[in-house]
Amino acid sequence: MFKQIHKLVWAFDAEWMPNPTAGRLLHNLPEEADDLEVMETMWQKGGATDENPRPFLKTILCRMLSIAAVQRQQHADGRVSLSLLSLPRDPNAPHDEKEIVWRFLNAIGERHPQLVGYNSLAADLRILVQRGICLGIQAPRFALRPNKPWEGVDYFAKGSDWHIDLRDYATPGWGSGTPSLHELAVLSGIPGKMDASGEDVPRMWLEGQLDRIIAYNERDALTTYLVWLRMAHFGGLFNPEGYLQEQQRVRELIVAESANKPHLHDYLAAWERLSPDLFRTEG
Repeated sequence: MFKQIHKLVWAFDAEWMPNPTAGRLLHNLPEEADDLEVMETMWQKGGATDENPRPFLKTILCRMLSIAAVQRQQHADGRVSLSLLSLPRDPNAPHDEKEIVWRFLNAIGERHPQLVGYNSLAADLRILVQRGICLGIQAPRFALRPNKPWEGVDYFAKGSDWHIDLRDYATPGWGSGTPSLHELAVLSGIPGKMDASGEDVPRMWLEGQLDRIIAYNERDALTTYLVWLRMAHFGGLFNPEGYLQEQQRVRELIVAESANKPHLHDYLAAWERLSPDLFRTEG
C-alpha cells in the first residue's frame, strides 16, 4: 500500500478518443473522409470483433479531450481544502488539445502534486506524455527525474509516492481478476459509471457534447478520489474519524459545485443510495 499522503494531492482522470488525423495519416485515408468512418477503420485495424466492435486503441492513436482532478490541499495551518478542477474550462470555446495538455503537464511540473489515478501509469499519464511529444509541447519540470526515485519528484517510477496508480495497489499484475474502477467503486459504496461510459465518449464528441464529456470526466475524478480515500483508510493513513471527515469534505465540495454543475446532483444522489449509513451518520 502507498506510504504517505502529500500536502497537495490531485486525483485525476482524462478522457480521449481515437484521433481521426492519426487515422488518416497512418491508413492513407483521404482528408475528406468522415471522422466516424476514419474511426471505424481505426477500430477495424485495431482488432475489432463482433463481440468487441470498438476495441481499446493504442493511446498514441488518440487525442485528448478533457482532464479533471480533485485537488486536496493541506495548508500550513493544518486546514484541508478540496477543489474540483477541469480542462477545458469553457466547453463552448474552440477546443484546443495542445493548450489542455500543456496546461496540465506544466501545472504538475510547477506545483508538484501527488498524482492519484486508476490505471494511470498505463493509460492517462501515458497518453499525456505521448500527446505532449506529438504536439511539440515542452514540460521540462514535469519530465525532470532524479537519479534515484527517492531523491526527488518522479512521476514515472512504478511504486513512486509521487504517482499512485490505484489499480496496481488493488490488484498487482494484470489478469481477469483485475477490477475496473466502476466495480471497485460501486462495491465500496461509491458511485461508478452512471449515464455514460468511455465507449460513449467518441459519439458525444461527434455530436458536439463536450459539456457531457467534461461532466462524465469530473464524476470519474470524484470516484477516483473517493476510492483513494477508501484505500488510504484501509492502509491506516486515515483513522475512522478522519475518514468520515474526509468524506464529509467531498460531500461539501459536491454540494458547492453542483450550484453550477447539475450533473453533480445525480452523483450525490447515487452516493447517498450506495452509502445510506454514511449519510445518516453525517446528516
